[in-house]
Amino acid sequence: MSKIKAILFDMDGVLIDAKDWHYEALNRALALFGYEITRSEHLSTYDGLPTSVKLQKLTIEKGLPPRLHKFINEMKQQYTVQIIQEKCRPKFNHEYALMRLKAEGYRIAVCSNSIRMTIEMMMDYAKLSQYLEFIVSNQDVVNAKPDPEIYLTAMSKMGLNPEECLICEDNENGIKAALASNGHLLTIATVDDVNYENIKNRISVIEGEKS
Repeated sequence: MSKIKAILFDMDGVLIDAKDWHYEALNRALALFGYEITRSEHLSTYDGLPTSVKLQKLTIEKGLPPRLHKFINEMKQQYTVQIIQEKCRPKFNHEYALMRLKAEGYRIAVCSNSIRMTIEMMMDYAKLSQYLEFIVSNQDVVNAKPDPEIYLTAMSKMGLNPEECLICEDNENGIKAALASNGHLLTIATVDDVNYENIKNRISVIEGEKS
């Protein structure tokens, strides 16, 4: 029987309804050079991947010149910052959930394929930073999701075993990473699924209090 001691959250699509923000920001940058990622391509292939990996795939699949990667990435980050400032706001269910969980002694971290600056900015705008022990970004690991390194790094930093951690994830790459880490998984369909009751119910099932 596992005893959950920590909850590791993905960010985009879990704590922040930002998947479309990244999609919009990257497409705005790509449009400067006549490229785009379609909605179906985003959902089937690109969702949840770091921008650098998306650009590599675009080079292979659509002939995007590698020399443009750095500039497009920089522009994408600028557009992302603008969108965060316009759209990122606190969500009561998330503030309440993290506040209660932290008060009950659970350790909380965010593990995201985004860069550190974006994560910190979104967590600040969402008023969630105060509940986090730390964040792990794609800049803190060699291999981004779907590799489990980002979750294994967080577990190691906390000094916990995988069976002591609950991971909240929403997309295919993140779910693969969570499962490969051997942590417990709570699959998130929308950001509204992230609430105190759902998380505590999942913990109860893991700890054998419910069937």
